Amino acid sequence: MANEEKDLLALSVRDFASATADRTPTPGGGSVAGVVAAMAAALAEMSLKFTQGKKKFAEHEQYYSHLLPRLERARKMFEQLVHDDVAAYTLYQQSTRLADGPEKDQAVAIATAAAIDVPRELAKTALALLEDLESFAGRCSQMLISDLAAAGALAAACVRLCDYNVRVNTPHLSDRRAAVEINQASREDVRRASRMLEMLELAIAGIMP
Repeated sequence: MANEEKDLLALSVRDFASATADRTPTPGGGSVAGVVAAMAAALAEMSLKFTQGKKKFAEHEQYYSHLLPRLERARKMFEQLVHDDVAAYTLYQQSTRLADGPEKDQAVAIATAAAIDVPRELAKTALALLEDLESFAGRCSQMLISDLAAAGALAAACVRLCDYNVRVNTPHLSDRRAAVEINQASREDVRRASRMLEMLELAIAGIMP
């Protein structure tokens, strides 16, 4: 399983798209959401690295030194969550193949929780990235501002994708109150991501030529 997960991120863009198109359950929407978020963080990193060191932004060097490792850490977290998504699906698939009985019920419950926890964690990390992008917007080189905007759009899209993956799994929770609360929290994350993207776009609008 570890080798399969490792190979997923080692694929070329073309091969990853082909693997996604195959009649196989993984990579699926969860894995794609993680990759989308990783690309958002990568675009932000690139934007920062090109901005860093410019005389015009010299007063922000300390801020850049603080932000860069945050972006790198976010990208690596997104990459790990791609692995986690595949592992969660594999766990669920294995649990459904067990013989009917208490052991299967427990295994399915654990796997369902994992299938919900991964996109919830992914959304949480994407929201944190959006916060960083908004704070960076006024300190980003004008030449890179469209890349920063793209990063924001991808991060917000990731949160929405996570919501889909959460809500497709919550019907399988035995605790219906918990299912409702999780769905509500997930939908609120989508609304929050939309608001944050709007704020980022407003900040960028004043910088774009």
